[in-house]
Amino acid sequence: MLPRPFKPFSVIFVVLPLTSALWPQSCHLQTGPPSSVLCLAPSNSFTISVDEVPNAPEDLIAAAQRTHAQLFSDDLGRLVLGRGIDDLEAISDGAPSLRRLVLRLDDHHTDTTTNTNTGGSTGTLGSTVDDGILVVPADGSHAVLKANSTIGLFRGLNIFSQLWLTIQGTIYPIGALVEIQDSPAYVHDISHIGGFMLDTARNFFPVCDIERTLDAMSWINTFHWHVVDSQSFPLVVPEFTDIAEKAAYSADAVYTPQDVAHIVSYAGQRGIDVLVEIDTPGHTSAISKAYPEHVACADAKPWRMYANEPPAGQLRLASPATIDFTASLLSAAAKLFPSTLFATGGDGINTRCYQDDPQTQQDLAGRTLNEALDVFTQATHGALRSLGKTPVVSEEMVLNFNLTLSNDTIALVWISSEDAAAVAAKGFRFIHAASNSFYLDCGAGGWVGDYPPGNSWCEPFKTWQNAYTFDPLANLTSEQASLVLGGQHLLWTEQSGPENLDSIAWPRAAASAEVFWTGPGGNDSAALPRLHELGYRFRRRGVKAISLQHEWCALRPFACDLNA
Repeated sequence: MLPRPFKPFSVIFVVLPLTSALWPQSCHLQTGPPSSVLCLAPSNSFTISVDEVPNAPEDLIAAAQRTHAQLFSDDLGRLVLGRGIDDLEAISDGAPSLRRLVLRLDDHHTDTTTNTNTGGSTGTLGSTVDDGILVVPADGSHAVLKANSTIGLFRGLNIFSQLWLTIQGTIYPIGALVEIQDSPAYVHDISHIGGFMLDTARNFFPVCDIERTLDAMSWINTFHWHVVDSQSFPLVVPEFTDIAEKAAYSADAVYTPQDVAHIVSYAGQRGIDVLVEIDTPGHTSAISKAYPEHVACADAKPWRMYANEPPAGQLRLASPATIDFTASLLSAAAKLFPSTLFATGGDGINTRCYQDDPQTQQDLAGRTLNEALDVFTQATHGALRSLGKTPVVSEEMVLNFNLTLSNDTIALVWISSEDAAAVAAKGFRFIHAASNSFYLDCGAGGWVGDYPPGNSWCEPFKTWQNAYTFDPLANLTSEQASLVLGGQHLLWTEQSGPENLDSIAWPRAAASAEVFWTGPGGNDSAALPRLHELGYRFRRRGVKAISLQHEWCALRPFACDLNA
């Protein structure tokens, strides 16, 4: 969804102990005595009612139905020895049953233009505020989830679905009444972005894999879709369909406009914005298959001289015809995505490619590459802005070139987390995406052939602990803190495909979601039991998350700590 400023989301409910409860952790949580017990009524007796939501949208109804199904299919036992058998006596001895969860919009709800998750998830930055309260009484009377937007109701459903465990067919929470005052750490007067980036160009991922990823990240609000690159161009763009026809891996390895509409809708129904990226002027060799006149050094050898990865090829940024072509291509692609953000990249520009391209040298006509890039960027960004899009660029566009970028341009800080301070010093808002903390592909060996060391450029492996202990405000002044929009985990797919998507991403990518929701300073030892539970719940829901420890450890919280 398009990140929006989540004002405090207040929640009061029966909940698990703090060591194995919600993910991401709430900012402020106060527990009561752990003596009260409660059960969930059987499936045919428990209802989630949207009757009190005026003109309840279909996606909210669908979210309620999904939550109902998850409650009775998760079948997750408590992660302790005996898997909760010791709880059975208490919950079997006349415990009250919860039979109804009622959803309501409050009197000051903010869904004035569209009353849908999809509409809310793609709104303008800072346009909506989500307040809410969830009350689950311990006496079995109706639970109430109340919010000022349908996105708020959806977030509350996610919270509600994590409260429950199962033992011998009985579904129950552990603990007593708890009060949560919650809000993301990085909202300020703009939006919070918790994201996940997937590269579908180096290896293709069918729509079903993207759906499963969106299901897994339902509490992460931005799906950053790096949809095309030099290796392939699977996006079928109206008016430019010949690119995908000639540059996709196969006729089946494409995303049609209908696929895109489905993915955008599927994401929006889960409160997720789809931020698409078409990298320019670099990483564009695939375009040469259909429009060779617009690409310099296409497939040039040796590739290492002309690109960071094969095949080489960059848009002829100094050509007026190529500038018009690129602006039209980006505009046509942007119309497929309702998000107000559009990523144009800007990393990996190879100067040797342009130096060795006679056409570019002619088009420069005495100008520098920086001057030509500035004209190229203003034109392509101008085309996007005319459609209401805010450009998102790689950090090099801010730090390495002297460009005329609008003040609202957003930068992705990816080379190193240490570069965040330099971006902030120039006054740009940014998203943390540092390779030294959030690159999921690092540490698995290199993809380059005929290279005996076999190392990847960004080794070592980036553990969940690395991300969880990340400080988003490191080296920033208090005034610069407001420039932090959030952060994301990223999966570049040189060595990943549908076969290992789940295991390489989850539950590792969940670590950053908590960092950018709750803020830095979390204790990784205390977080591990909760992350275990998230992984186990993922697997119950069809996401093949990898185990973080052997089960002996998972069932004995803290027993496998180094000094235990």
